[in-house]
Amino acid sequence: MDLRIIRISDAPIAEWDDTLLLSSGVVGEIVVSGAMVTKTYVNRPDATALAKIADAGRVWHRMGDLGYLDAGGRLWFYGRKSHRVETALGPLYTEPVEKVFNQHPRVYRSALVGIAAQHGLKTPVLIVEPEAGQMPKTAEERARFVSELRILGADYSMTAAISRFMFHPSFPVDIRHNAKIFREQLAEWAEK
Repeated sequence: MDLRIIRISDAPIAEWDDTLLLSSGVVGEIVVSGAMVTKTYVNRPDATALAKIADAGRVWHRMGDLGYLDAGGRLWFYGRKSHRVETALGPLYTEPVEKVFNQHPRVYRSALVGIAAQHGLKTPVLIVEPEAGQMPKTAEERARFVSELRILGADYSMTAAISRFMFHPSFPVDIRHNAKIFREQLAEWAEK
């Protein structure tokens, strides 16, 4: 199997072109090619157009995942393409952002979402599901918790500009494995 990183696009890419490739260390979309990669989805031409790139007899499959290859060829996963948050300061990616805030001892898990801003960009919101018994009950507790999160975020360029934090008692997740967070539902909740 071959793996490459290409520039991020939400549009179909009909044919492979080496100008799609990104240098090591640059975040992009993960694509794979090999014998196990199907050429099309059955009776789903729109999905095929979005996920498959023709390349002189082979097919590249767009995983829908983001990441980069480091100088040693190791893959660093940055999250789902559809979950990235395009902000005025540039894109934010779920995995590295959430990892920063998940270090807090009272955070069970967190989710980066975007809410409407201007010109198609989003305002990043970090939603926290606290550990059991750690949900802030007063405005003072909430302010202290948010202050601690801001201090954590200030140490990293990708999280320093996140200024909006919310607390949710229990993230909506895929019931099959209680891990896949339904970020779209959280974003709708945050908009209200």
